Amino acid sequence: MTAFTRRKLLRQVSKLLAASSAAVYVTPALYGRTSSRTASTKAVDYYQKLGVMTFINAAGTYTALSASTMPDEVRAAMELAAAHPVSVNELLDASGEYLAKRLRCEAALVTAGAAAALTVGTAACITLGTDTAILNIPKEMNGLKNEVIVQKSHRYGYDHALRNCGVRFVEVETLEQFDQAFTARTVMTHFFNAAVGGQIGREDWVTASHKHGVPCFNDAAADVPPISNLWNYTQMGFDLVAFSGGKGLRGPQCTGLLLGRKDLIEAAKKNNSPNSNTIGRGLKVAKEEIVGLVAAVDWFLKQDDAAMETEFRKRAERIASRLSDVPTVQTQIFVPPVANHVPHLLIAYDQSRIQITRAEVMEKMRQGTPRIELNPSTGGPPASAGLPGGTNTIVVGVWMLQPGEDLTVAKRLREVLRGAAKS
Repeated sequence: MTAFTRRKLLRQVSKLLAASSAAVYVTPALYGRTSSRTASTKAVDYYQKLGVMTFINAAGTYTALSASTMPDEVRAAMELAAAHPVSVNELLDASGEYLAKRLRCEAALVTAGAAAALTVGTAACITLGTDTAILNIPKEMNGLKNEVIVQKSHRYGYDHALRNCGVRFVEVETLEQFDQAFTARTVMTHFFNAAVGGQIGREDWVTASHKHGVPCFNDAAADVPPISNLWNYTQMGFDLVAFSGGKGLRGPQCTGLLLGRKDLIEAAKKNNSPNSNTIGRGLKVAKEEIVGLVAAVDWFLKQDDAAMETEFRKRAERIASRLSDVPTVQTQIFVPPVANHVPHLLIAYDQSRIQITRAEVMEKMRQGTPRIELNPSTGGPPASAGLPGGTNTIVVGVWMLQPGEDLTVAKRLREVLRGAAKS
């Protein structure tokens, strides 16, 4: 009787386990493990619930337009990371060691975007070797070096990320002025990698900085592809280099990479979240985002520069071919020299024949169904370094388009332009 009862009990338990395991949602092999999410769990479309319209991204990786979209394997890695708590400091250390090996540099730190990398990197240069200064910047700068030398043409819309640390800029234009600008208060030199002006090149900038024993920082936020840029600038001698994680790398938007000298990266960590009472405390990056950026780097390093460019050119050519019969329309494929170094489609036309401004074209594309966002250079000043703009140019960014969306963009552009054509 007892044996029978035990066998019966075991059979019942087995049935229950089988039933419960059938109710568990097993993720694809890409995830590598079983998710705790049940099969009945359904994702809620909160964009729809909140009344926020999605759009086809024919613009590019602009922050205001939510930057890039993440590949499946990046999103899968983030979902797994979300399921368990970890020590953020341990994760930052481990991810930094892994990324440094993959990106051929001394050390690396995942940050809350490239602008955050600029802030904690600058703080690292100021506070290196003086931990008490971490609590004092940006206001109590007595005894601290706080001058940053920069080319006048390299001043830009991200100055504030450095100035948050209490620095002041010293502007130079020539190599001679640069050499003479170093003083006992010089803490760092700063180089905007994608700047379209400036007389002093990267190699000369690095050489002069090191001659005076001063760290040099390079903001290369939007400057991949090519893939090799992820190590080109640290190997060139820049002590710190910043990249965005949510642009060409296709990682989470709120991530960035700070690469460079080990002592400076360690100092940047001390100034960064999760450490309290630091200038970077509010610049926190979540465990899911840290893992997501590591996964994005792994994904990106498996890509091929030539294959990516070929695909983007094909998209641009398909759009251009469908506009070929629109009166006076002329198209050109343009690749910016450094930032956003991928093919873009430029469209021009005679406004006396097609009676609509470029800004009006942009608005009509935005108001259509589906909503389409053109590159913000359309009808206005260049939206990013090296990209054309102006009242006579429509700029189509093709690299963030999903499969088939290039044809949708082409169809809508053709409708808008032909609809405004003078008969």
